[in-house]
Amino acid sequence: MVAMKKRPVTLRDFLTSSPKLRRKEPEYYTCFSARLRIVGKNLDFDKITQTLGIKPSHSHKKGGKWKVDMWSYKAPVERTRPLDEHIMAIWEAVKPRMAYLRRLKKKYKVDMFCGFQTNSCTGGFEVNQRCLGFFSKLDIPFGVSVIIV
Repeated sequence: MVAMKKRPVTLRDFLTSSPKLRRKEPEYYTCFSARLRIVGKNLDFDKITQTLGIKPSHSHKKGGKWKVDMWSYKAPVERTRPLDEHIMAIWEAVKPRMAYLRRLKKKYKVDMFCGFQTNSCTGGFEVNQRCLGFFSKLDIPFGVSVIIV
């Protein structure tokens, strides 16, 4: 009886079935970020900074490549830490001023920009339910920008 050679079924099987094509499995990584953003026309950066009690990580006025003003605060958390930590750092910083943020929502766009970057096409993450309270209290959607490189 002649043994039949196993045919590749997946791309990974194909790449590892030939000595010429065999390669080392890459080292996978994940990075996270979270940023509170206030966007609109004629933002009063000084008032926002003073009322929230935190300095923006980035701000810009309308003009040039910018279509509107933006004030944003990035969580001071290492990118390798879970998304939960990024969200909670922002929530803790602004929790005493949530009523002010809700008032700003009447005139400006207030949101949380969350990011996830990985080099794995099967990567994923979880967010602890305690973090979702921020989105509920501010009445904004929870969204994540996913980048696979």
